[in-house]
Amino acid sequence: MSTVLALILWFCVTCYAVLGGADYGAGFWDLTAGGPRHGARARALIDHAMAPVWEANNVWLIFALVVLWTAFPRGFAAITSTLYLPLALAAAGIVLRGSGFAFREMIHSLTGQRLLGAVFALSSVVTPFFLGASFGAVASGRVHAGAAAGAQAAWLGPTSIVVGLLAVSCAAFLAAVFLVFDARRMLDETLEHHFSIRAIASGLVTGALAIIGLFVIHRDAPYLFHGLLHRGLPLVLLSGICAVATVVFIASGIIRGARAFAVGAVVFMLAA
Repeated sequence: MSTVLALILWFCVTCYAVLGGADYGAGFWDLTAGGPRHGARARALIDHAMAPVWEANNVWLIFALVVLWTAFPRGFAAITSTLYLPLALAAAGIVLRGSGFAFREMIHSLTGQRLLGAVFALSSVVTPFFLGASFGAVASGRVHAGAAAGAQAAWLGPTSIVVGLLAVSCAAFLAAVFLVFDARRMLDETLEHHFSIRAIASGLVTGALAIIGLFVIHRDAPYLFHGLLHRGLPLVLLSGICAVATVVFIASGIIRGARAFAVGAVVFMLAA
């Protein structure tokens, strides 16, 4: 039964990483789109892509927390007491991000729109970083049942930092691939080219971070490194193949199938 519940928990986390991650990545591209005039078209596409369902994706996070709390209460207690600071910062980022995205559509002054847009965009980068850092702390074995509350070193280890950065880059990669598809659907070649370049660049950065992460994990979390290179190796290879296929498809102008490969890269990495 514990294995079944763990698989349900993994499914929730994976859904949030893919669907919520794409939304966080859209906020990253909103942050880097440029000034109000230069980045207006890119931001309009981002708003159009996110508006229908973006807030609903937080349901996956809530579901994951409820499953963790009810199925593994000792684990939940250890995680929340040890990692309360990054989790609180991530929660604050979720709230500020939602507020910034919602209220900037209702504010008519340019100053107010820019301020709320900055809140939305910065929160979209900060939140996945702290969630990833928490994930890295658990995966590297720094969270123990009965540990002292607020053990700050638990989420400041090298594995946590690398996983946090990897979470941000994966979110940006997913969002860029999805936005390429949306730009193609709207017959906007300029935006399609704009986000194609960003999809390729973020894919290369994510791959570089993943490779660097293996060296970091080798020194910092040998148990995790051993698992990735033994039982998890087929999944690691599948993740890499999907990521390379996505970059090749986008670079070749082939949009059909690119989203599936991008999602596969993230899913197989989390499975590993």
